[in-house]
Amino acid sequence: ELLYGTLLKVGLAHGQHDLVAPDALELVDCMISNAVRCVPPANKPLPEETATCRRFLIGRIQALPNLRSLLALGRIAHDSIIDALSLKRGNFVFSHGARHELPSGLLLFDSYHCSRQNTSTRRLTAAMFEAVLADAAASLQRP
Repeated sequence: ELLYGTLLKVGLAHGQHDLVAPDALELVDCMISNAVRCVPPANKPLPEETATCRRFLIGRIQALPNLRSLLALGRIAHDSIIDALSLKRGNFVFSHGARHELPSGLLLFDSYHCSRQNTSTRRLTAAMFEAVLADAAASLQRP
């Protein structure tokens, strides 16, 4: 709910989020992809699972010639992106709200994952999430 509602609010989607009619929401200048394609036990992928799925993430990134920015929802996504781009994790440390300028010219935005676990504990609030997505959306504005 938080992800799609916020995408609508910051202009990265239009229509409405409806589980019964998923085609009622259309993404604008963005796509959603998972760093890990399976749902592991306790929703905590092992490093081997993340490494196995990395080829899919690399393929997604390579298939987007106009890609300008990435939004990592959580440390696992952040680290997967850094690894997929063959960068050093120590040079691009995950931090909620961080904006990383990558050597390729891409921007990487970090947010805590918008899971219920993070929102129910208030580790991530709607306002915190909206601020990161608004920053990412603003980076897409053409001069």
